[in-house]
Amino acid sequence: MKTMFIGIAGGSGSGKTTLTRRLKERYPRQIAVVNHDNYYKRHDDLPFEERCKLNYDHPDAFDNDLLLAHLKQLRAGHSVQCPVYDYRAHNRSDRTVRIDPAPVVIVEGILLFAVPELCEQLDIKVFVDTDADVRILRRILRDVKRRGRTLDSVINQYLTTVKPMHEQFVEPSKRKADLIVPEGGRNQVALDMLMHRVARHLNAQD
Repeated sequence: MKTMFIGIAGGSGSGKTTLTRRLKERYPRQIAVVNHDNYYKRHDDLPFEERCKLNYDHPDAFDNDLLLAHLKQLRAGHSVQCPVYDYRAHNRSDRTVRIDPAPVVIVEGILLFAVPELCEQLDIKVFVDTDADVRILRRILRDVKRRGRTLDSVINQYLTTVKPMHEQFVEPSKRKADLIVPEGGRNQVALDMLMHRVARHLNAQD
């Protein structure tokens, strides 16, 4: 089985997860999803208050070596035990989730294209491009409702790390994309193009 790796990157709240979910819904058995967020480094040595202050929007915040190893294992046809990140604890949990090899693997994350070694593993690179005001509103709704954050903490994190890191790393990484998609999963034309490309790859496996 030849595996096709699709990287979906873009700023926080841009619509990456919506695009990934819609592709997965169309091909539930043929697509596996790996989320870069789950590869945040462990910080068991730090108390919760200190973990809250860390910069989670820098490429060095991730255990990219582990993710790279897992992608290579999936390409070789081996299952991996993917770590699970706990957003409420600001730390990697003790749980893992098994991810099995699949004809198509989607790797989703903000900073994927900012790490050259990860870029090299991706056959198709998609950047989801959404206006900053839309992204911050989505981030506030998501983090307050689903991740147990306060409004003040979300705004503070956005101003101190998310926005500056987006400008330094995420936005420049857009140049490495094969396809730039405004509005993510809400862009039906781009979604249809990706589904067609996935279908062509799957048909070639038969």
